[in-house]
Amino acid sequence: MTELDKVNEENQQTAASLQKPQSLIGFVQKLLIIHWRSLLLLLAGVYLPLQIFGLLALEVQQKEGSFPWDLPILMTVHSLAQPQLDVFAAMLTKLGSFWTVLPILSIIALILLVQRRWRSLTYLLITTAGSAIINRTAKEFWHRVRPDLWNSVAPEFDYSFPSGHSMTSMTLIAILVVLTWGSAWCWLVLTLGSLFILAIGWTRLYLGVHFPSDIIAGWMVAIAWAIGVSLIIRPLSQSANIISEKPVSETKLLSEEQELFNQE
Repeated sequence: MTELDKVNEENQQTAASLQKPQSLIGFVQKLLIIHWRSLLLLLAGVYLPLQIFGLLALEVQQKEGSFPWDLPILMTVHSLAQPQLDVFAAMLTKLGSFWTVLPILSIIALILLVQRRWRSLTYLLITTAGSAIINRTAKEFWHRVRPDLWNSVAPEFDYSFPSGHSMTSMTLIAILVVLTWGSAWCWLVLTLGSLFILAIGWTRLYLGVHFPSDIIAGWMVAIAWAIGVSLIIRPLSQSANIISEKPVSETKLLSEEQELFNQE
């Protein structure tokens, strides 16, 4: 038997084995091997943040007050107060405002539009709009009053839970991480973005306009929303990122999406 015959025989055996009915265990194993990254992302990026947010929201609704650790943390942060820090915190906190982040996201959206990265642009628009809507509706639903422990140099007058600044800053960085995923820029965005998120969270505590639980809740719901939308819109299809070569999937529906569209 020649080498070519051996290869053909092996190919036939492989094809025959693939056509055989698979056992349940074998089928599940293959699914887990193929989709383990998505399942892990779903668990760590969506389920766990939503669980934390849900627990915080439930406690806020039932107790209508602060957590035992909210006030001690606030007082510890306030113990470092001084005039220079007051000015610094009041200026820095503006960077986490929706009206400051919106122009940044608008510039990114314009870049994506010019580059015809429609899938990434859709992801950015849905994530940004959804985050703002979720934050506003959540504030109106829980009606949590802001802390009133000292006179803030930058007072706020709407509801407290979840923190809008924390949610907006986390949404911005999450979008940037998703859009740069797979590139060297991703780690720079992740590192600097984490510092930015923590800094904005600190300013909200220092200024006395949020409880720590407000900030954690804002972070968690923003993470869950940004990652959840990415799993549906899939801006990372075919290793796409904002600085890589544009893949076909950025301007065309994926095969499974086209099938669903044709069924409508």
